[in-house]
Amino acid sequence: MGIAIMAMTPRHPSFSTHDESNAMLTQTTLYTGADGYARFREDALPLPEGTPAVRLSRRFPVENIQFRHSPVGFASEFHCTTRPQWTFILAGQMEIILRDGFSRRFSAGEGFYSNDLLPENIAFDPEIHGHKSRQVGDEALVTLFITTAGSPRR
Repeated sequence: MGIAIMAMTPRHPSFSTHDESNAMLTQTTLYTGADGYARFREDALPLPEGTPAVRLSRRFPVENIQFRHSPVGFASEFHCTTRPQWTFILAGQMEIILRDGFSRRFSAGEGFYSNDLLPENIAFDPEIHGHKSRQVGDEALVTLFITTAGSPRR
C-alpha cells in the first residue's frame, strides 16, 4: 500500500459519515507507475478499529520520524522517495510537481503517502523519474516525515 503523504482530512468526500462502522479516510498516494513516471491516486484508508465514537485505522509499523524546516523560497530538484514515508504538513504549504507538469498543493494539517520509489535495478533518469517539491507562500514550510517499516515497494 502506498501512502504518499496524504490529504487525510475529515472533509467530504474524504470521510464517510453514512455508516460509522465503515468509516474511512481518503489517502492521497504519490507512486511510481509501470512506465517509471510519478503519479497521484486516491486510496481508501479504512478505519476498522476502535469504537463507534472513535474510529481507528490499523497500526502501521514505523522505522523513524524526522522533522524538516524549509525556508521561504525552498525548492528541490527532481528526485524519488528513497523509502515509503508519510509526509504531513505542520506549517506552511508544499507543492509537489510531477514530470508531466501536474502538481498538488498540501497545506498545514494535510499530508500524503510518498511511495514514488525508483524502480528496482533502474538508474535514475532525470527526464522520467521522480517529483520535485517546493515551499509555497510567505510562511516557512514545516513537515513531518514518518518512514514506514516493512512496507511493500508498491
